[in-house]
Amino acid sequence: MLYNIKSAYGQKLVASDGDIGHVKDFYFEEQTGAIRYMVVDTGLWLMKRLVLLSPHAFEKVPRSEKVLAVKLTRKQIEESPSIQSHRPVSRSFEKDYYRHYGWPPYWEDADVGGDTASPAKIPDKVVAEEAPPQRHRHEYVRLFSTHGIAGYDVQASDGSIGSVSSFMVDDQTWIIGEWVIETGHWYDGKQILLPASAVTRIDHDESKVFLEMAKWDIQRKGAHLGAKAAALHS
Repeated sequence: MLYNIKSAYGQKLVASDGDIGHVKDFYFEEQTGAIRYMVVDTGLWLMKRLVLLSPHAFEKVPRSEKVLAVKLTRKQIEESPSIQSHRPVSRSFEKDYYRHYGWPPYWEDADVGGDTASPAKIPDKVVAEEAPPQRHRHEYVRLFSTHGIAGYDVQASDGSIGSVSSFMVDDQTWIIGEWVIETGHWYDGKQILLPASAVTRIDHDESKVFLEMAKWDIQRKGAHLGAKAAALHS
């Protein structure tokens, strides 16, 4: 079942021995659409330090509950490797991170799917794209912020169709299944859902998302897409 990831923003997080902060963001992989980390704002506890939590840390996905339990102690989280919010996540950070918690790295397992408490795994023969392409090109992992991409212009093959509003995530695999798009005046301001497979490229420099679909194809499927999007407000 898919749920709107917007419902998780601001959600309170509780470790086995106390509060740890609230949900600020999610990082996902462009190629697979898999959510790899939740970004947590620790507030006054760790002086607003941001920490990452893998799906391994949860019994269930962060849906509409007011409080979400984390299968870790405050000490484990406090001693976890620190991230720098202004820099991309590096593979060396990830190796230290997974070693700290004793979890199997997602990039070393080729199976797909898993239980609700397990993170999605990379399909066979797919390796996370890494950037930048210059020196140290194997150091930075290509992860995107769900919060940061909201508002990006969405380009169909024949022009803009609106902007990214949110994402619909599978509550079993933590994989983005659909993108929520605000169409604006082009399509009477309707909110529509597009399959993640329609996205061919994300351009951070231009703040744009590119699709393999044309406007006419989206209009042709409009009744179906509109009915699905209506469920977002039910």
